[in-house]
Amino acid sequence: MELTRSLVETRAREYREREPLYTVEQESLETLPGAFESGEYGRRDAAWVVRWYYRRFLGDYPDAERRKAEEEFRDNDFEAVRSAISDAVDAVDADDVATGIDRLTDLEAVDVPVASAFCMFIDPDASVVVGPREWAALRTANELEQPYPAPPSISEYETYLERCRSLSDRFDCDLWTLYRALWRLSA
Repeated sequence: MELTRSLVETRAREYREREPLYTVEQESLETLPGAFESGEYGRRDAAWVVRWYYRRFLGDYPDAERRKAEEEFRDNDFEAVRSAISDAVDAVDADDVATGIDRLTDLEAVDVPVASAFCMFIDPDASVVVGPREWAALRTANELEQPYPAPPSISEYETYLERCRSLSDRFDCDLWTLYRALWRLSA
C-alpha cells in the first residue's frame, strides 16, 4: 500500500463518519490542550486520556488489562499527575516530546503509548498517539521497517513521531487527520 494525500483524506473522513468515539475525541482535542496548559482540569480529565487510549480499541483490547491500567492510574497521587502533566506541557511546548513522555511514564499505568496519548491531547499539532494499529499501517505502507515494539521505547516513539510529522507535511494535513487515516487503514 502506498500512502497518498487522497488516501489519507478519504480514510480520515471515513473515521469521522464511522468511528463511534469521534465526537468525544474531537471535543477533547478542542478542550484538553487549553485545560492542560492552564492547569484547569480535574482528575477525571486526566483519567479520561488513559481510558480513551484503551477504549478506542472497542473491545479488541483485553478487558482485564484495560481495567488494571485504569485502576492503577487512579491510584496515582493527583498532585503527581498534575506535576507530570505540567512538565509534559512545558516539554512539548519546547518541542522536546521525549522529555514529556519520560516524565509522564513516571506515573503508574503510563507507558510510552499512553504517554503519547497525553502528548497528543496536550498539543495535537505537535504529537500523535502511537499504538499497534497506527504502527502497523505505517509499516504496511513501508514507512516503518520494524514491527511494533510492544511497547515502544521513547526513541522508537521519536522515530514514529518524526515519520508522522513528515507524512503530515507531505500530505498537507494535521497529525490528527493522519492518525484517523492510519487507524482506518489498519482496520
